[in-house]
Amino acid sequence: MRPSTPDSTADDPLDDFTRRPLTLNDAMRTVYVAGHGPAVIVMAEMPGISPHVARFARWVRDAGFTVYMPSLFGRDGAYPRAEEGRAIMQRACVSAEFRAFAANESSPVTQWLRALARLAHEECGGPGVGAIGMCFTGNFALSMMLEPAMLAPVMCQPSLPLSDTGAIQLAPDELAAVKERLERDDLTVLAYRFEGDRFCTAQRFQAYTAALGKRFVPRVLPTSAANPTPPPFFAEVVGCAHSVVTAHLIDAEGEPTRAARDEILAFFAQRLGRAGAQSAT
Repeated sequence: MRPSTPDSTADDPLDDFTRRPLTLNDAMRTVYVAGHGPAVIVMAEMPGISPHVARFARWVRDAGFTVYMPSLFGRDGAYPRAEEGRAIMQRACVSAEFRAFAANESSPVTQWLRALARLAHEECGGPGVGAIGMCFTGNFALSMMLEPAMLAPVMCQPSLPLSDTGAIQLAPDELAAVKERLERDDLTVLAYRFEGDRFCTAQRFQAYTAALGKRFVPRVLPTSAANPTPPPFFAEVVGCAHSVVTAHLIDAEGEPTRAARDEILAFFAQRLGRAGAQSAT
């Protein structure tokens, strides 16, 4: 088993995942798969599937789930350096798949992700599927609630649209359908941010609360709880406490970020029928 803390500068070979090219909705993407049990889709933050994102995926796998980790942008397994990460972010911001600056409009890539959720449920069985989005992909977990298989959505520091820190990125008709489903099926959405995050602001969480009411369950961690020495992309480009369960997580007993990770794993276990699943260590 790999150590719980990624090497400080090395890329992650991801060699304990099965690399699967999947064509869904006429588009092929690479998906990294590992584990057994109900499916959980782990969507990477900017600038891609970093060693810290892979570490979180392994925690999900080790808690008793099958992880599906799609490659959406960036160089898979790459340590997040500043210049490479900045270039990846700039390309994603102008991509039609993500519509990074569009408020009240869903990113087209969510259609592909909903198809992935459907496939993962078919392959893994169980009551349904969980998903976690982070940063650029944070709100995608909510959009995926339009897929009936989705039961356990988690949004970590949802940061789109970049043009309006008090808006959400979901088309109004889709938002209404998601809210109706949350009410009908008695489901909730877990959401996390750091207090001082300038990309996922208090105003954005207020917008989600206004849209979803008690079905939106926000968690706000103090800025002081963030890892003070994240990789260069997060230190130089992001420039604030941001990545709750990856680059800014402190993997130590009593740390709020570790508690957030454990709450997420417990949420997946409760919703997906893994009541005996253990927290990662």
